[in-house]
Amino acid sequence: MRLAPSINSLFLVFTFFLFSLSGFAQELPSLDPRKAGFSEERLARLSAYLNQEIEAGNLAGAVSLIVRNGATAHYQAYGKSKLSEKSAMQKDQLFFIQSMTKPIVSVAFMMLYEEGHFDLNDPLEKYLPAFADMQVQNSAGTTDTIDAPIRLWHLLSHTAGLSHGLGGSELDKKYREALYMQQHPDIKARVSVLPDLPLVGQPGEQWYYSAAPDVLSLLIEHFSGMNTAEFLQQRIFDPLGMDDTGYNVDDSKKNRVVGLHQKDEEGKLTVSERQTPTTGNTIYGGTHGLFSTAEDYMRFCLMLLNKGEWNRKQLLSPKTIELMTVNHVGELFGEGYGFGLGFSVRTDLSEPRALGSVGTFGWSGAYNTYFFVDPQEELVGILMNQFAPYTDFYSKKFQQLVYQAIND
Repeated sequence: MRLAPSINSLFLVFTFFLFSLSGFAQELPSLDPRKAGFSEERLARLSAYLNQEIEAGNLAGAVSLIVRNGATAHYQAYGKSKLSEKSAMQKDQLFFIQSMTKPIVSVAFMMLYEEGHFDLNDPLEKYLPAFADMQVQNSAGTTDTIDAPIRLWHLLSHTAGLSHGLGGSELDKKYREALYMQQHPDIKARVSVLPDLPLVGQPGEQWYYSAAPDVLSLLIEHFSGMNTAEFLQQRIFDPLGMDDTGYNVDDSKKNRVVGLHQKDEEGKLTVSERQTPTTGNTIYGGTHGLFSTAEDYMRFCLMLLNKGEWNRKQLLSPKTIELMTVNHVGELFGEGYGFGLGFSVRTDLSEPRALGSVGTFGWSGAYNTYFFVDPQEELVGILMNQFAPYTDFYSKKFQQLVYQAIND
């Protein structure tokens, strides 16, 4: 006689089913260029171009990944991961993504906003009193007291008046020396130098690329009671299945880290003498610091494209994504583009005269990693390189070659 399965047996089967479904849901969409609405012939132009740049000695290698309409249109690795070892680039290589850390930390900060810890119009000094009565540099080379406080939304939009230390002015140099030329043990120590430096302008009156996301990282620690690495791991990386993303790289994965390249005095591309440390990193910054893969970052981008949800987990409300991806800075950023809360945002097609869609948002990293999310086309594109110095040339070329291949 066949017995009915016990309640415990049914529970175990159901639990296994849910676990299996969860693992399946973390996978990227299957490769199907036609379903994605791409011409394979036209899409081949992207691969041909990147291989051409590698042959010309302009790139060592790259990984490109495109998803549209719920299907993967393209996923390819090119060239070498490190020229000195002549090792072929693999799709799962780890890149130091530099400023592509900023959007992730911005999302983390907005998760805490959704929990009610603060209002975006709150003055920064309410939570970090050292930022009260900041000084601002004036045209005479002296300083004045700020007219109004730095507000939290200024940090997300790079309008606080802080600097990143990347420019050539004397003030930029002071920021660079204070932030990056000293050995800071943690993010609190690095942020502590900022109140002693004058702002480049009054809060809210200019867009100036800055170290403001480091302040966001410190605020994440303040509101959550966790360090930023722990918060990102628990609240973003684990739910999204971003298993290869973090501030440090496990020993078992170090062979997958792409070498940093640069051109020597003769213009030949070589492996840089200065490679990013993969372990021992204790500054969990908001400006930069994360390692990631194209596939991991795609999961993050698909969550944004899918209005805050991925793998049946709602990380942010659709309304929060909407707020983050509209222009908050008016005409301060540049022709055809604005800046939201963590991303640049396309506002006009005619000004930059380049293929794309109004509402597309994205950012890039100093070692030439790029991403964009186009909600109108349900499209995400990611291109990972690893060379210095930064140029937006390949970001523009990548988008050009992606958009020209759409044929539906």
